[in-house]
Order: sequence, then structure tokens, then C-alpha cells
Amino acid sequence: MKLRLMAVNLIFHGDDLLLMKRAAEREFLPGMWAAVGGHLDPNELKDPQAACLRETEEETGFPPRDLQDIHLQYILLRRKDDELRQQFFYVSRTERRDFTDTREGTLHWIPKQDVLREDREMAFVFRSLLEHYFRVGPSPYPWVGTAGWTDADHTEALPPEVHWIPLLDPARI
Repeated sequence: MKLRLMAVNLIFHGDDLLLMKRAAEREFLPGMWAAVGGHLDPNELKDPQAACLRETEEETGFPPRDLQDIHLQYILLRRKDDELRQQFFYVSRTERRDFTDTREGTLHWIPKQDVLREDREMAFVFRSLLEHYFRVGPSPYPWVGTAGWTDADHTEALPPEVHWIPLLDPARI
């Protein structure tokens, strides 16, 4: 089984979230709505936040100094065919509304109340994450999610689920 590591940034400006409508010719999530982010480079394996900041600057033009309160909020594990995917989701804020164009797709500031519209096609794991974040809000600890079915005898007719638990340090409880 192969491992795919990714870092993603949920960037807010007030109550607006920066989302990308991915280009139709992209290999990963073509034509779907997603946050900015991408794969970890080999030198970033011990520092997913560095990958998040690099990908953010590459896809938006926002250097790290333009982001406030960046913090790890979610870690998501998912099996997809012969691949184990681990995604690190960061949340940050910015005062900027301008961004640079990217060949990855087109960027849009979306009001929070419109992000989860039914006609906004996005990966089920991303939709589940956003539903959880909008319901629970920011927390001082990250959440860990596993994506899939609740039992090994699942049927494709049932939708997959994401199960979230808080990642707490037992030594501090």
C-alpha cells in the first residue's frame, strides 16, 4: 500500500472561506471544490505546516506573513484503493482578499453560509470536515477523522462516513 501525504489550508477572511474550483484537467479532484493545498515534499515529511505554507503561497500568492493564527485543526485518514491518504488540515485567517491566479483552478471567496450548498460538488471527506468545523468551531486541539464505512461488510449503496475524535494529550488531562 502506498502513502499519500497532503497539507491543506482553510483560509478565512471574516466569514468568507477561500475555496478553489479545481480545473477539469487536474488529476486529483478534477472540477471539484476544495481548499488550497497539496502534497508534502520529501523534505517536509516532519513538518506538514511547512508544506501547507508553501502550497498556500504557490496557489494564492499569500506569503506566511499574510496569514494569522495558522494552526492544525484536523488530521484525516482514508484508504483509497491501494493508497493510504493522510491529510493535515490547517485553519488560518488573512486580511487580504486579492490572490494570484493558479493553473490548479480558480479561487473564490465564498460566504460561510454558501460553502455547503448542495450544488457545490466536493469530496465527501472535505464536506464532512467543513460540516464538523462549522458545527463545532475552532478548538484548541486537533480532531482526527477516519473515513470509510462503519463495518467491513459495507455495500457501495451506503454512503461512506467520517468519524471524528478529539486528539488530546493524555498527560495533560
